[in-house]
Amino acid sequence: MARPSRAHERRAHLIAAARRSVVERGLLGLRLRDVSQEAGMSSGSVLYYFPGLTDLLREVHREAVERFCDEREAVVRHESDPRLQLSAMISSGLPGDPRDELCVLLYELGAIARRDAACAAAYIKLYERQVGIYAAILQAGAATGAFTLTDEPLAIARNLVTLEDGYGLHITMAVPTLSPALAERHLRAYAAGATGVSL
Repeated sequence: MARPSRAHERRAHLIAAARRSVVERGLLGLRLRDVSQEAGMSSGSVLYYFPGLTDLLREVHREAVERFCDEREAVVRHESDPRLQLSAMISSGLPGDPRDELCVLLYELGAIARRDAACAAAYIKLYERQVGIYAAILQAGAATGAFTLTDEPLAIARNLVTLEDGYGLHITMAVPTLSPALAERHLRAYAAGATGVSL
């Protein structure tokens, strides 16, 4: 009887090793050998499962985007009041600290998106999914009278996601320029002004 293929398991192991390598070493100067050592495999073995380092990093990026968006959608799903949904969404969008694994991954891998169409498409998906969650909350709040919006829901949603991205980058720098708590206060102040609701 033929032995079951372990390709899926090996690929998952390599993706996890690449994820750890990006978080620990950063993307700048990362080599295939670094990932293979982290995985306890030879570089040739890595290339058996992925044509090159960029292909492996694309998969790490795709997985990180899915996980980040899924987590944010789950946080909102547990609330029915648009005000509580907006508050939960704001709390879930920033790095908890400069070493926040998921956020560091997304910022590090952003460098690839500047040159790689597949990674750029994943970043567009990340942005659009987050904007979509915010916009739905804002529309529901406006429809029920919970919010008095100062602009179109889509414009406010885009501003919130863009502010999160900018603040998150500053939080995860080698020398952070502001704390997660301060960034969240700024986000809440913008959201309060845009919705007419104290958050």
